[in-house]
Amino acid sequence: MEEVINGILIREVETKNIMTKSNLPVGGYSVNPYVGCTHACKYCYASFMKRFTGHKEEWGTFLDVKHWTEIKNPKKYAGQRVVIGSVTDGYNPQEEQFGNTRKLLEQLIGSDADILICTKSDLVVRDIDLLKKLGRVTVSWSINTLDENFKNDMDSASSIEHRIAAMKQIYEAGIRTVCFVSPVFPGITDFEAIFDRVKDQCDLFWLENLNLRGGFKKTIMNYIAGKYPDLVPLYDEIYNKHNRSYFEALEVKAEKMAKKYDCAFVDNEMPYGRVPQGHPVIVDYFYHEEIRGTENTGKRNR
Repeated sequence: MEEVINGILIREVETKNIMTKSNLPVGGYSVNPYVGCTHACKYCYASFMKRFTGHKEEWGTFLDVKHWTEIKNPKKYAGQRVVIGSVTDGYNPQEEQFGNTRKLLEQLIGSDADILICTKSDLVVRDIDLLKKLGRVTVSWSINTLDENFKNDMDSASSIEHRIAAMKQIYEAGIRTVCFVSPVFPGITDFEAIFDRVKDQCDLFWLENLNLRGGFKKTIMNYIAGKYPDLVPLYDEIYNKHNRSYFEALEVKAEKMAKKYDCAFVDNEMPYGRVPQGHPVIVDYFYHEEIRGTENTGKRNR
């Protein structure tokens, strides 16, 4: 089946196995119920997928809906990290129609896997009933601004306020939550302001740098030149001259913020468990692409 719905090219495709062994730093398995992502983030690293899928359409304008063989032995993944949404958002707007992510969660019940859901949507609250049954599950929202205008310039996902409201609802349901400040835009992202908004409703507060690579580097640099011309010298230093001092200073700032709010501060780790309200574990994922190995406890390549 192939059709255009609200300007998005939708295809239905068959896949033998929905679970893919992961080469992400967190290890385990990656699960992507869709190919492509209609949130159309301008800085999306996952746009590289087009090289392998053969799509000619602009990133954000197509979505392949996967059909897979049912997971009949979920216990196979016991103790494994399972990341849902490493190169798509399982809660894109089309999920309301196709329900792939809900079907996946239903099939993983009883797996005893360590499940991490990455999203920019509030649709995930629909599945609270399943999340409670899964046990060891974490839901992470990407939030890199409190400015809805900047957010709208960058993506077509749920509003920041809707994401924060969803995080609160999931947290209050007893499910572990993450505020993933990603990517941190130099001179634009105020991560302490974001922390102040979410500190009472998240267990982990992740920080990740804006890593400009591939085809979207020009897009972002042109955007900065047009909307934030005063930041052009800073972006030139970071992304053309490869000066790391800005993000190194932010790492120091994040550690000081942790002390200010009496929070734990860790480097490239993902501790588990709930934390006292108002004391999220702050995790420094700046330059996470330099972590060696498949486990999220590696050291950086310096």
